[in-house]
Amino acid sequence: MSRGWRLRRPRGPVEVASAAVVALAVLVIALRTVTVAAGALVDAWLALLALALLGVVAAVWRGRRAVAGRRRDNARLAALRITLTEFDAMDDRRFEYALRDLLVRDGWMARRVGGGGDQAADVIGDHAVLGRIVVQAKHTRVGGKVGSAVMYAVKGTAGPAHRADHAVVVTNGFLTRDAMAWGDRHAVHWVDREKLRRWAEEGAALHELIRLPVRARSGRLKRAA
Repeated sequence: MSRGWRLRRPRGPVEVASAAVVALAVLVIALRTVTVAAGALVDAWLALLALALLGVVAAVWRGRRAVAGRRRDNARLAALRITLTEFDAMDDRRFEYALRDLLVRDGWMARRVGGGGDQAADVIGDHAVLGRIVVQAKHTRVGGKVGSAVMYAVKGTAGPAHRADHAVVVTNGFLTRDAMAWGDRHAVHWVDREKLRRWAEEGAALHELIRLPVRARSGRLKRAA
């Protein structure tokens, strides 16, 4: 049975010298390997650092661009004025977006929600002090009138469906006497053509124009009895 290989100590000057040469060669190879590996790690680290710095610069640039864009939008909205003639030329959808922009101008976080299944809400706005408002937009032909049925619908869904503190019907036309009277009795605010002119053309804030209270006492509108 053969015996395994075993290292033995060098014998004589020649073997000692040969072993020393081999050991030195192994050491040199190991040092070169470590140097190459270290250089690769340094190169990789520098590349990663450069990528990270580029990412930071890109994020800062995008952030500044977004801030500048918001400032431009805010300045545009702060100066927003819409004439009755412009309202009359709009379709229903553009009318709703215009009312949303006016609410944003007045300090509301507003969004258009009108469309199929909107449950009598075309625009919803939230305000830190005034709470939530639901706007039902009724775009009509010039001289058109909005009746009480719209008031009933808004009153019935503003609180239960949208958790609103305030409800308002806005039209570029007029409201019937019954609609205005019913709205006044049941806390459904209304903006007719004249109030719309003061809001959109003259720059009056909606919550001041219709005298919104600081949130409803009950917290949310209740369904009409």
